[in-house]
Amino acid sequence: MELPIPLRQGVERLLEKVPLPTLKQAAKTLSDRYRAELRDGRLHMAEQMAVKAYLATRLPATYAAVRAGLDALSEARPDYAPKTLLDIGAGPGTVLWAALDIWPDLQQAVLIEASAAVRRVGEALATEAMTARVAWLAGDVTLDLADLKPAELVTCAYVLDEIGPASLPKLIDRLWHLTDNTLLVVEPGTPAGWQRIVAVRRQLIEAGAHVLAPCPHEAPCPLVPPDWCHFSRRVARSRLHRLAKDADVPWEDEKFIYIAASRQAVAPPQARVIAPPKSGSGKVLLNLCQKDGSADEKLFTKRRRLDWGDSV
Repeated sequence: MELPIPLRQGVERLLEKVPLPTLKQAAKTLSDRYRAELRDGRLHMAEQMAVKAYLATRLPATYAAVRAGLDALSEARPDYAPKTLLDIGAGPGTVLWAALDIWPDLQQAVLIEASAAVRRVGEALATEAMTARVAWLAGDVTLDLADLKPAELVTCAYVLDEIGPASLPKLIDRLWHLTDNTLLVVEPGTPAGWQRIVAVRRQLIEAGAHVLAPCPHEAPCPLVPPDWCHFSRRVARSRLHRLAKDADVPWEDEKFIYIAASRQAVAPPQARVIAPPKSGSGKVLLNLCQKDGSADEKLFTKRRRLDWGDSV
């Protein structure tokens, strides 16, 4: 998975004169904050250098995760082609770029982002590359959603990990009320991220939403700790990315978890692959979350070319 060419070229222009030592320090600080899931009242990307560190080291991975969630949504609803998007906690426009790559006829997007530094970068990246009408609005996702208009597609990616648990139910309720058709929430693929998605899923089902993906059912999640549901996308690292993180491997695996829910019911798949396949002796063992609400391993011939995250 790679960034769209216009986005990649825009990022390269923004980073071409950044001193490497400065970028490396900013990348380390940003990574430490994300890993610790700090909620100290400060924005992770309040300053310009933090935004540039994100562009260099995190944007490709978050784009891949968001794109995977949108791809699963599109697979579940092949007839779905939203014209309006509302993205909460938009960062530099990651969801917008992914959505336009799938639905180029998207007409209007409203992006809510608290950091002025991030909004400036997002606007700069989008200026010459988009035909959709894009409005960037300042806003705290826990406070400033009251006056927004609903959209056909509402998204919230890599945001809930920055919000206190007590604020989550109210935020999810507001997001669902702003959703005319479909809501996508994406989180890091950690045990804590999975627990947040489980809570979001439960709340949405109670509100009458229909789960599109990844779950092939609306029963309680069959997994129990220390196991947890998550998926992975392999992302190519640019030369600058490798230098900024002192990385030798030219790729990284981004772990993520998501929930896509709609006001419209669809026929669910029979199952979804929820772990890396185990191959051997002409057979492949797949760990499946199944339509009946159970999770179990099943043996297939290798002719069934299914990967982690695929629907069956």
